[in-house]
Parts: sequence; structure tokens; C-alpha cells
Amino acid sequence: MTPFCCKTVRHQTDLATRKHALMILGTASHVGKSIITAGLGRIFSDDGYRVAPFKSQNMSLNSVATPDGGEIGRAQAFQAEACRVVPQVEMNPVLLKPSTDTGAQVILLGRIWKQVTAWDYHTRSVEELFPHAYAAYQRLAADHDLVLLEGAGSPAEINLREHDIVNMRMAHAADAACLLVADIDRGGAFASLLGTVELLEPADRARFRGFVINKFRGDQSLLQPGVAMMERRLRLPCLGVVPYLSDLGLDEEDGVALEERLSPARQWRNPASGAARALRIGVIVLPHMANFTDFDPLALEPAVSLAYVEQPSELAAADLVILPGTKQTMDDLMWLEDRGFAQELRRLHQRG
Repeated sequence: MTPFCCKTVRHQTDLATRKHALMILGTASHVGKSIITAGLGRIFSDDGYRVAPFKSQNMSLNSVATPDGGEIGRAQAFQAEACRVVPQVEMNPVLLKPSTDTGAQVILLGRIWKQVTAWDYHTRSVEELFPHAYAAYQRLAADHDLVLLEGAGSPAEINLREHDIVNMRMAHAADAACLLVADIDRGGAFASLLGTVELLEPADRARFRGFVINKFRGDQSLLQPGVAMMERRLRLPCLGVVPYLSDLGLDEEDGVALEERLSPARQWRNPASGAARALRIGVIVLPHMANFTDFDPLALEPAVSLAYVEQPSELAAADLVILPGTKQTMDDLMWLEDRGFAQELRRLHQRG
């Protein structure tokens, strides 16, 4: 078990014979794939490589405009900055922006393509979109020494495998070496690693060069027995252990990241005796809320205590309430009425 470093990854991935493609996959969502990808991008850039990030398909509530007016996921824009390159639509050719529980708006190469249901997308649209995604990858590969591909969720979602264009199909198309990331902070990292690899097809398994334990707290030596067993069972080396890093202040995309913000009771706890109370700002969590990371700068302000609110009763403790943007204005307006938020907002408005 070695410290996580660029030299280790470079040696294990055989960049010279793998056509300069390295793919970072995870055992689940929110294990740290995006951050690991960004970190590797900066390291390889520091070493003189021309590096670009790539995610063939991203599902995100939050997006960024590229200089030419296109739209991509925030993770790819952040990764581009880490790689010291300008964000471009090829880095995230297919962006899904959820609009309902079963539907999404599809952004293709930075522009609105169409609205689809989950069923239509997975059974029809992905096959139409994959050639565009692969062509975008090829354009990036032609202009860079190395492309860092990021997967989505887990590559072992066997129910989605047939029409999955973001994980192993993309790895094979790019002839990429693969790295598997597990989050040990949530527990179950070793079981997740073993289960993921066991569920992979032999051809998929052969692409992996090692695994990384992410978000570790404590004495690394305590991991040694588990890591040693994993290396034997998986027949893959542990390329390193990444420590848990709190308060990075970086944009996040998926719903898991939003769930971690839902903490008015903790955020608005009473300050120590004599301390000045921070300004309490509440953001109402709409069912179809978009771009929730827009409020992250407020969370970083020392004089502000930001909380995401799910219950009308929590609004009374706020000094300021924000209604965020939404992908479904009328549906969310009705939700505000049905859940009692509208009534509470009117009451607070009348109170002044």
C-alpha cells in the first residue's frame, strides 16, 4: 500500500501503451470520482502533459456555460480548470437535466436536444447519442496527450449495462486503463470493491489496474489487513489511500451532495454565550430545484449560517428565505401550496 501519487498511477496504467486514456470509476455515486479525476488532472498537468477531462454522459442539477455558450456539468468545468484547459462541450457531450422523477432534458454538445422519459432514453436515445459522445472523445484525444475519463455511479449496475454509455462501454471504446475508487468514510468500502469487481464481465475486469481507498480518517496502518485481503481477492494493487478532506468549497452535482446540506437543526444551533449570531439564510428544497451550488458562496461566509429547509416550521428560525430556481415552475408552485410553505411564507411576509 503506497501513498496516492501520480507516479504510481502512471506506472500501473501503462499510459504509453493505452493510447493515453485513463478512466476513473467508482463503487457508487459520491465516492469521490470527480475530485480524484480533478486531482490527477492537475498532477499530470504539473508534469507537463496536455490533459483533458471527459464524461460521456452526466446527470446533474447544476451546470456551467462554456465560453462558446454551451452547457456542461460543473464537475467537468472544474476538472478542466484543474487541467489548466478551457472548458468545452466535448468534455461532457451528453448532459441530462432531470425535470421530473421519470424525465429529463437532454443537452447534446452544449445545446438542448430534446425532452425524454427515462424509458425512452435508456431503450432508444442512448444508442443514438453514443456515436456523438465517442466522436467528442476522439476530438479531445487528438488534441491532448492524456484524456481522463470519469464514470458514473457504478460500472456494475447490471440492470443498466446493456445501454450504459458512460462506464465500461466508453472504457472499451477509448481503450482506457481503469481505476476503481471506493469511499471508506461511509463504511462498506471493502464489500463494495469486491462486489463491484465480482459483477464485472471478464473483459471489463481486465481493464482495471488498481483501486483507491478514498476519504479515510485515522491511522492508515489500521487499514493494512483489509487492503491486503482485497489485493489478494481482487488481484489488483491498492494504488493509495486518500485522506478525508472537509470543506473543500467545490461544486457538487448529485442528490447525495444535496442531502448532506439538509441540516437546519445543526446549522442554526445556538452560538456560544456572548457570541454574535450569524445571519440565518434558509433555502427551500424544491422537488425540481436546479443549480443548488449557486448558494455555496453564502455557505462560506463566516457571518452567514446557510441551511436547506424541508419543513415549513423551519422557516420561522430564518432571517432570510430564498426560493431557488426550478426546472418545473408550476409543479413546484403547487408543491409549495400543498406542503404549507406558501402559507408560512405569506405569514412571514405579513409579519415583516
